[in-house]
Amino acid sequence: MQDQYVSIHGLNITHSPLAAPAMSIDNLFPALLECFGIILCGYVAGRSDIISVGQVKGLGSFVSCFALPALLFKNMVELRFEHVVWSFLWSILIAKVCVFLLVGVLTLLVASPESKFSKAGLYAIFATQSNDFALGYPIVDALYRSSYPEYVQYIYLVAPVSLILLNPVGFALCEIQRWRQTTDCNYSKLHVMFTVVLQILKNPIVFMVIVGILSHFLFGGRVPVLLGEFVDGLANSFGGAALFYLGLNMVGQMRKLTRTTGVSLILLITAKLLVMPLMCKNMVELLDAGNFSFVNHSSLSDYAFLYGVFPTAPSVGIYAAQYNMELEVVTSGMVISTFLSAPIMYVSAWLLTIPWMEATSLVTELQDVSLNISAVSLIALVWTLAVMLLSKKFRTPPHMFATNLFFAQLLTCVWMIIWKFVLEQGSAFGQIVIFTLLYGCLYSTYMWTGLLAFSLTLLRRNENLKVKPWIFMVFGWGIPFVVVSGLLIVGQRMMDNFDSAFFYGKGQMVCTLLVLGCSIVLGGLSLMGLGRGVQEEQNYEALVQNFMTGTTEDVRHPQTDSQYSPVLTPTHSSLNTDGFGSEPMPDMIVGHLNDPPRPSTGVLLSEASGSTRVQEGRQIARHVLLCLLLIISLLANLSSCLWWLLNADPGRLYLELQFFCAVANYGQGFISFALFGLDEHFIILPFKKRLAALCGFGQGENPEPTAVQEEIRLTCTQFVRYHKDQCVQDVVRNRGGSSESLTGPVGESFL
Repeated sequence: MQDQYVSIHGLNITHSPLAAPAMSIDNLFPALLECFGIILCGYVAGRSDIISVGQVKGLGSFVSCFALPALLFKNMVELRFEHVVWSFLWSILIAKVCVFLLVGVLTLLVASPESKFSKAGLYAIFATQSNDFALGYPIVDALYRSSYPEYVQYIYLVAPVSLILLNPVGFALCEIQRWRQTTDCNYSKLHVMFTVVLQILKNPIVFMVIVGILSHFLFGGRVPVLLGEFVDGLANSFGGAALFYLGLNMVGQMRKLTRTTGVSLILLITAKLLVMPLMCKNMVELLDAGNFSFVNHSSLSDYAFLYGVFPTAPSVGIYAAQYNMELEVVTSGMVISTFLSAPIMYVSAWLLTIPWMEATSLVTELQDVSLNISAVSLIALVWTLAVMLLSKKFRTPPHMFATNLFFAQLLTCVWMIIWKFVLEQGSAFGQIVIFTLLYGCLYSTYMWTGLLAFSLTLLRRNENLKVKPWIFMVFGWGIPFVVVSGLLIVGQRMMDNFDSAFFYGKGQMVCTLLVLGCSIVLGGLSLMGLGRGVQEEQNYEALVQNFMTGTTEDVRHPQTDSQYSPVLTPTHSSLNTDGFGSEPMPDMIVGHLNDPPRPSTGVLLSEASGSTRVQEGRQIARHVLLCLLLIISLLANLSSCLWWLLNADPGRLYLELQFFCAVANYGQGFISFALFGLDEHFIILPFKKRLAALCGFGQGENPEPTAVQEEIRLTCTQFVRYHKDQCVQDVVRNRGGSSESLTGPVGESFL
């Protein structure tokens, strides 16, 4: 039967298209660029202080109190209830309730008793409340405007589900936590209920949805002429302003993230971006089974999956700030989920569209995806390499090896773009040359991933890397091009194939499998060894802290000279106070605490700041996360090669895996940019200072923080983070007989 299979990578893969695609996939990439481009503009404006804090609040008030209510009112009045598939709404409601209960119950069971109710409430809201209007609306409109325009109206019906039914439960849990911690006798159950109801009524989304539904029946489904232009003007201003405000809200949120919140953050993002979409899709397929139109049923389930991928709404961060609970996890998770949602939505939409595509267009679409991803990733990598070069981090490991990885990723994107144009010219010699450069650099990205993880293990054992850097260069650049050269000599070029992933047939698959296997084994073993070393180090620090617990009282004797200057001369007890808190102290400081002779304050701060500078400069945690994410992409490519080698007809899932591998190969720049491209001290602050000098403002003001000497800055940071609280307590204890008491805010004024 015609068009029942597609020829890809030398195999005839079974593929029977269902019907015409329900989503306009060609509009998705421009829509994502539009949305996240505006978000990036808002982020840059906030980081460079082009827009002040007061202006940000004013823009937020306009978006929340004027633009969004007008948009809701207009769409609720014009809503066509006869076109609504109510089973879809019930499915989304049940899916949200299931995820809400799953996250909430697990948090109550696992979290510590001191904060389990607040964590359960805010985490459950985080996993279920989506950014439906600012980010979800333009994406849905771009995908379904031409095929199913009524799908857009579901946004306005689904959004109140969380706000009216689920969020009150989360607010109640937060109020219970506040009630358990307060000593106010007037804080009763009635007060908790009143606060929760007030939170619901104060939300403009809930209020305007109710008013809009009443107005729908009052005005007959049309906005009155007198109000039409006014409402349209406010509603049309929502899109760009909301996205810009979202970017402004992201400024500084990642600074609140600490090492102790990493596990909670990963689990929350997994629940929001993976469990939620799968639950929505499965519920629609289960409850909408009576839909007689197979095409409409499938498109609704696909739409439910995309809806679940929408990131968390910024309002969840407002809830956390109001209750002053779990602010670090919620705000950081909001930023990370927003940026992760873009590639997930793009890949998901392509994968969901594959069953609807004609077989003849699949290979072309696969090449277009590689080209689009390479173009955007190229921009991100240029920025990231500029940061590495301007900051001069590339001179020392492990940034030296990470820079080689970024450069290999950059060249891969460049040669992929050139490959597209060489294919159009039809030059066989040009195709061979570009293929050699393309896959030599792509294999180099594979090798540098394992070598980077290996270098981290060596640096953990010895701060001074004993292996010469040129040895890493030989393995990172030499082996990939040797493998490609051998492929050109031994392999046989497929004359009728223009896909770079199968340009040399089975021999290319074997070479790719070999390089991937070596890199995964090297990187995996290195990270395992690195994790074991970290665990041993944590056990050692725990022993040191236990030892210091028993000796703290011994060293806390009043000193004749230092009683009057506790801030300038911290005692041993002040040095290890935060070692028992949420953020562990650096290794060098713990080591100095255990030394028998007591060094002078200047020596101690000098050594501590030197250790902090080394640890912050190397950014080990970021390098480990980079290796982990890239190894996941390597595993996907390895699965693709094995799938092809072991199956005569891999099936349609192989096609979907090829789209994912294309994004993983040519989209590595997004990961690199997210982890190393946003360096405040070498990009944003110098740009801000230069802009202030060119525009003539900022003269006569205090110098920038970067103008302060690095040693002084690190010393101040060390004191604020590890010694300030204990010094404030010592001042309170020493002045206990005085008529004045030193409170927390007064202690803050010292700095």
